[in-house]
Amino acid sequence: MARRVSASTLRRVLNVWPPFLFAGIRVRAVSGDFRHARVELRQCWYNRNFVGTHFGGSLFAMTDPFWMIMTMQALGDGYIVWDKAATIDFIKPGRGMVSAEFDLGDDVLGQIRDATAGGDKYLHWFETDVTDTGGDVVARVRKQVYVRRKRPGGGN
Repeated sequence: MARRVSASTLRRVLNVWPPFLFAGIRVRAVSGDFRHARVELRQCWYNRNFVGTHFGGSLFAMTDPFWMIMTMQALGDGYIVWDKAATIDFIKPGRGMVSAEFDLGDDVLGQIRDATAGGDKYLHWFETDVTDTGGDVVARVRKQVYVRRKRPGGGN
C-alpha cells in the first residue's frame, strides 16, 4: 500500500531525513497534489569534493526520491511504484547553490494509466536538470520508474 502523507508533512520529513539533512539538501516546495517539487543544495565545506565543487553523490541524492514518491502519490493506492534505474551526467562543475524542479504532468500520468490498465508493468524515464543560480545545467539526472496496477484481491 502506498504511504499516504500530506505534501507539507513529506517536505518536513525529507528536510530532516539524514541523507538530505547531512548533505545540506533542502526541499523548498511540494505541491498539495504532488505534481511539483523544488529542491535546493547550497555548497558547504561538508558537501564539496576534492576539487572544490559539489560532490556528485549529493547532486544525485537531491533528485533521488522525487519521481517515485510523486508518481505514487498522484496515482494512489491502486498502483505499485518503484525506482528501477538511474543515470547522471555531469555537465559542468557545480558551485554555490544549485536546484532541481520536478513537474509531473497530466500527460505523463495518463500515459502511465493507459499503459498499465491491463495489468502490465510500465517503465517510464523521467529527466531532471540540476541548475545553478545562473540557470546553467550542472547535471542531468534520468530516473526510470516501474509502475503496475495492483492485482485484485491483494495478490501483487
